Amino acid sequence: MPSRLGLIFNDGKELALETAQNIHKRLEKAGYEVVLASSSGGMVGFANPDQHMRTLGYNACVPDGFDKSMKLAIVLGGDGTVLSAARQTAPLQIPILTINTGHLGFLAETYLPDLDRAIDQLLSTQWNIEERTSLVVSVMRGDQRRWEALCLNEMALHREPLTSMCHFEISIGKHAPVDIAADGVILSTPTGSTAYSLSAGGPVITPDCPVLQLTPIAPHSLASRALVFSDVEPVTVFPATPERLMMVVDGTAGCYVWPEDRVLIRRSNHPVRFIRLSDHEFFQVLRNKLGWGLPHVAKPEKD
Repeated sequence: MPSRLGLIFNDGKELALETAQNIHKRLEKAGYEVVLASSSGGMVGFANPDQHMRTLGYNACVPDGFDKSMKLAIVLGGDGTVLSAARQTAPLQIPILTINTGHLGFLAETYLPDLDRAIDQLLSTQWNIEERTSLVVSVMRGDQRRWEALCLNEMALHREPLTSMCHFEISIGKHAPVDIAADGVILSTPTGSTAYSLSAGGPVITPDCPVLQLTPIAPHSLASRALVFSDVEPVTVFPATPERLMMVVDGTAGCYVWPEDRVLIRRSNHPVRFIRLSDHEFFQVLRNKLGWGLPHVAKPEKD
């Protein structure tokens, strides 16, 4: 029986679709059974407040034909596609090789000019696996789960436009609850520390640290700063405000959160497994993608 591989691609991008077709032919010629899936299946989308909430668990994003017998999956697209593919593969612990066909490619392992070499190395099993923490984000009302999704980067809970300042009561594990007054809060993984949290003033965290990060968005106090804590601690966010709030997960999923709801965030038992074709030097990625650590060169004085 041939080995089974997955191929997840952004079918809204012509380049990703064309590349997927070429890889599909090559893998089948090499004797593999290939199961194709659109990354749109992992884009949970934004729940319509006038319709029934998405009460399905995060396993609902697994594509048809994917199962634990699958050796790996190749992902074609930009960072948004990778975030969607993470939701589709993590519940089954399927390793993913990310090939960038988008723009920044912060989560990409390789790029199209190196595609042939990457496939050769993949088929010869000359690769390692790096696990990244993922989170389960659930919106609860009493004991009822109203919405749930898997998260690789961050959960952001913030006010809608033209609403007043928000108050949040946040409980981390068994610690005393904290009160934060801000436009919103971000709860991120180390992977997400270089995304929205970084823009909000949070620190960069290396991926191997077993921690989570809480970052206020535009806090209304000099005492409110980013907090880093153990990722074994579950986090509950209570929106202590009379207006509904907006929650966004990884930029591609979310829903409204009402005053009677609470948001529960906990580390998933299913990390996202990235295939690494070479040693993954995180500081080098920061340097290449975000310009971190570049030497300062003084401008010459004008005559």
